[in-house]
Amino acid sequence: MMESQVDRELLEKIADLIGKPVGAFNIRKDCGCDGRQSTENIEITGKTDGKSGIDIRVKDGTRGEQCHIPVIITKPGIKEMVYNDFYIGENCDVDIVAGCGIHNCGSEESRHDGLHTFYVGKNSHVKYTEKHYGEGDGTGGRIMNPETVVYLEEGASITMETSQIRGIDSTLRKTKIVCGKGAEAVVTERLLTHGEQHAESDMVIELNGEGAKGRVISRSVAQGTSSQVFYPQMVGNAQCFGHVQCDSIIMDQANIRSIPAITANSTEAQLIHEAAIGKIAGDQLLKLETLGLTEEEAEDCILKGFLSE
Repeated sequence: MMESQVDRELLEKIADLIGKPVGAFNIRKDCGCDGRQSTENIEITGKTDGKSGIDIRVKDGTRGEQCHIPVIITKPGIKEMVYNDFYIGENCDVDIVAGCGIHNCGSEESRHDGLHTFYVGKNSHVKYTEKHYGEGDGTGGRIMNPETVVYLEEGASITMETSQIRGIDSTLRKTKIVCGKGAEAVVTERLLTHGEQHAESDMVIELNGEGAKGRVISRSVAQGTSSQVFYPQMVGNAQCFGHVQCDSIIMDQANIRSIPAITANSTEAQLIHEAAIGKIAGDQLLKLETLGLTEEEAEDCILKGFLSE
């Protein structure tokens, strides 16, 4: 586990791991398991239905525990489809740290596709963090296509934070969250593309139960000739509240399409959407340049602040 410097650097970037994780974990490397550990309250087992992936079961009442499930690809030519299922008991409060890092120094494409499905029990909360990162001086593509499906029972909630900052040539992210009575979903998405990269996000939150809440915060930066497409949807099927907010900075010859949609199937649904695309304000650059920063340094400072808000 963590045999090479590449392994260690990738795991630190995508999962903030330095050394062996504390608590439950499963580290996947180049289509295989590179290390696994369960705890008294969190059990991780391999799939038995012929699919590639794992099952994670969290006992009722588990609180304050973390589970790390990062994926790293260090060889060119690897293409995989992984299925991970999460069964979260009732009255839990846990952190799930995922993410995928690709190091490709070859001419063949490296690709990771994954489907994560969450079944979150009554009155439980899950914080789910997923980071994507790519590197390497090869000509082979670095491709990731993650899909996340979440079912929230009564009073359950999920805070989902996803980020992709440089290095991934193409990605299609699909997200579906179904909220029961009193359930809440908060999704924060951060993305930076450059060069000729393309990123697409297709998201839908269904507010099915009375008192359900949903919020989407998307922040992105497109540089070079890269392209981005966002399709965030909020569907209100009961007395509920939903808010979609998309903010993007466009630079160089990039292209961004943001197409938020809200659908109310109940007179008691309250839904809001906002979308904005623009360039970096000249007065912001000037202010930082008067403090001694170069134009490039000023741009970098503004972008970091924008993506971290």
